[in-house]
Amino acid sequence: MRLRTAVAALLVIGAVSGCGGSGSESERATAVVTSTAPSTLSGVPDLAAGQEIVRDVEVPWGLAFLPDGGALVAERDTGRILRVLPGRAPERVYEVPGVVARGEGGLLGLAVAPDFAESRYVYAYFTAAEDNRIVRFRLDGPPEVILDGIAKAGNHNGGRIAFGPDGMLYAGTGDAAQGNRSQDPASLNGKILRLTPDGAAAAGNPTPGSPVYSMGHRNVQGLAWDRAGRLFAAEFGQNTFDEINLIEPGRNYGWPLVEGMGGTDRGFTDPQVIWRPSEASPSGIAISGDTLYVAALRGERLWTVPLRDGVLGTPRSQLPDLGRLRTVAVARDGALWLTTSNTDGRGDVRAGDDRIIRFPAR
Repeated sequence: MRLRTAVAALLVIGAVSGCGGSGSESERATAVVTSTAPSTLSGVPDLAAGQEIVRDVEVPWGLAFLPDGGALVAERDTGRILRVLPGRAPERVYEVPGVVARGEGGLLGLAVAPDFAESRYVYAYFTAAEDNRIVRFRLDGPPEVILDGIAKAGNHNGGRIAFGPDGMLYAGTGDAAQGNRSQDPASLNGKILRLTPDGAAAAGNPTPGSPVYSMGHRNVQGLAWDRAGRLFAAEFGQNTFDEINLIEPGRNYGWPLVEGMGGTDRGFTDPQVIWRPSEASPSGIAISGDTLYVAALRGERLWTVPLRDGVLGTPRSQLPDLGRLRTVAVARDGALWLTTSNTDGRGDVRAGDDRIIRFPAR
């Protein structure tokens, strides 16, 4: 295990945050939006005050907060789950059996049950020998499969899971490199799924008895809700446009027939924000107040997007010196946690990679 003792050393990010104004002219030109809603800056995470709290994590992917202020972090390729608490050495607390880590697959998303204090349940999305699946478990017991049969591939496995404000478990899946699955209502792939905590199709889904909440997705790896309970999702494009979508039940977001804007005349729902993949390749997203945070892999930066009344504004480029970014999440105390992904086989590995960095609320 390459994990070393956690450090709480202050990162030298002053120069990084100084680049976080409106971004370069080329960045502004390639971030295409449908509106310019203003943002509220009070109470937001301070991106100039980052602290590295863990280093040498092996491909961190999922991250879910515990009631004590710590977090569980999934290592994609090892199947291990670490408990991370600022100021303490990280602790390995679980290893998910049956993880098959190849290509983009492995141990992916994590979620903690809303009633964790009583149930003690943790949820994980991972790639197994035959499929992608979702399990739940207690940290002192074996996993229980609650949903399987999500097709897997070397890429486009999706993997983000999160509990919504309605107490249901949402999962973003990929098309597993076959775009036709995204338009097949009988397939679990290329969808956002809405499940009960036991893994059944949630009541009120668009099709009774089906877990499918929305369809027409290529590869969803980011899910976040605003203060009004609206769901936003990050979508990897192919060669033309990445997307941030406002997700509504029963909507079809067009893949593989549409990438980016221009699908409304055919009954599809357009995204609110699009980028060229070289500027983004968005994975995890999070919302704090009136700002949407987007972790960019190929784009190697954090995008901040103003959010007002369900409408996204003009993205701003932040933190360009950390490399590939996989997961961003807002803790209970308002701090923003960010994971790098430079050891995933596609990045330039730097001393200390991969890292988890915490930005306190101000």
